[in-house]
Amino acid sequence: MPQPQLYKLDLQLFAGEKTEKATPKKRQDARKKGQVAKSAELSGAVVLLSAVLSLSMFGGFIKERVVSLYTDVYLNRLNMEVTPDNVTLLLNEYGVQILILLAPLLGITFVVAIVVNLAQVGFMANGEGLTPKFDKINPIKGFKNIVSMRSFVEFLKSIFKLLVISYIVYSTIWAQKSDFASLSHISLDRIFKFGAGMTIKLGIKIGAALMIMAALDYMYQRYEHEKSLKMSKQDIKDEYKKSEGDPLIKGKIRERQRRMAMQRMMQEVPNADVIITNPTHFAVALKYDGSKMEAPQIVAKGQDFVALRIRELAKEHGIMTMENKPLARALFQRAEIGDIVPADLFQAVAEVLAYVYKLKGKSR
Repeated sequence: MPQPQLYKLDLQLFAGEKTEKATPKKRQDARKKGQVAKSAELSGAVVLLSAVLSLSMFGGFIKERVVSLYTDVYLNRLNMEVTPDNVTLLLNEYGVQILILLAPLLGITFVVAIVVNLAQVGFMANGEGLTPKFDKINPIKGFKNIVSMRSFVEFLKSIFKLLVISYIVYSTIWAQKSDFASLSHISLDRIFKFGAGMTIKLGIKIGAALMIMAALDYMYQRYEHEKSLKMSKQDIKDEYKKSEGDPLIKGKIRERQRRMAMQRMMQEVPNADVIITNPTHFAVALKYDGSKMEAPQIVAKGQDFVALRIRELAKEHGIMTMENKPLARALFQRAEIGDIVPADLFQAVAEVLAYVYKLKGKSR
């Protein structure tokens, strides 16, 4: 029976696939470049809807101001002497009146536009988008952007939006066809009210439809944004190396620091008064100067090979070595280099030092 043929699969082929969620640093860097999940459709739909609602709320106020302006023109301005001063005064006066007329509409839409943008991306100010990028005028790259999938999706969205708006306009006007036929028999004021009502009705319907499409577009933009930020496992490793440093280099730096610390410690061994040992596993070097220190200080300590090296240095420099297993272990485990002896070990250390000083003929 023939054996099935096995094929080797190189898992490195999948190492470059962007399957991992973006790290906080990647998101922060993208935000600094202005790459955020934002729907222009949502901003436009909200602004349109707020403008229509503002017109419906302040329609009476706007009508009164418009009528007042026209009345003033026909009653007071037709016989006005045309001079530079009179024209300047008229323009200034009418300019102020027009600003007052449009203030509610412009103020509400401006505030709503800011709020909807802050709701989408929060407060964000950067000059990345203002920096000129000459690669954008590359015709080859521009053609690739035109025929890209994103451009195709935007084209479909525009066509769909146009069809929806066309249907809303057609259905609304067709439903009012009988009212259009009677416009020639009603007063100008009622024609104005009919036109204003039709405009508000169309605006609300179109704004509501655009809001629904904008909400769907916002979800799509968030999906595309998350997709564009995805990273491969190698990307995450590279980012970690850049932010935290290469582990290999950091390991070498730590090793160098350990060697330097070891050298400094070994340089203090000849200054010690006594070396307390285990006798082979631990070695702790103690130093005491009654005129400068309140208690004995640990100047060096080590285990196994380091302990052996401390004993060798002590022998070379004539430093006395005392064997005391429990004391050596306790000092090694409970104190660091440069620390003074723990208070509960004072008595035991004092006895060792007294014995050493007695042998050396010193008085401390």
